[in-house]
Parts: sequence; C-alpha cells; structure tokens
Amino acid sequence: MTIEERELGATPFSPAELDKLIGKRDYREFLNPRNELFRERKMKERPPSRPEALKLMSDNPNLIRRPILIVGNEVRLGFDEKAWKELLS
Repeated sequence: MTIEERELGATPFSPAELDKLIGKRDYREFLNPRNELFRERKMKERPPSRPEALKLMSDNPNLIRRPILIVGNEVRLGFDEKAWKELLS
C-alpha cells in the first residue's frame, strides 16, 4: 500500500480540493473545534456557510480536523486507532 503524506502548513488544500475531499459529507465535521479561530468565531453556535468554511480552511490549515486518512472513497478524520486499523486492513 502506498502512503502519501501532505504537510498542510507547507501545501494547504485549495477550496476546490477541500470541496472534492468533503464531497457530500457535512463540511462542519472537517472543522477543528480545538482551533482558536473556531472558538473566536463561535463556529459551533454559528457555523460558516460551506463556501466560507472551505475558504477559511484553505487559508488556515489548522482549522482542519486532522489527521486525515483517505483510502479509496473512505475518509477518516482525527486519530481513531480502531477505525484506522479497520480501514487499512
């Protein structure tokens, strides 16, 4: 299995890449609630629109919940050892 790493600080996702990655999923799941900008803008109570969120995540990669594991069409956010093992096996 080939593994590709991407350092989001050096090579952030563009809004178009994020849109494709998120697909039909709820974009709010990709927002990192531990991020300072998330808390400052009270995104839990007042989430940004999808286009605004894509732009914010592109401009502020730390706003994206990580790590992101992508295998085929499956995407896992955050580190969940059990979920990762299931997906990688």
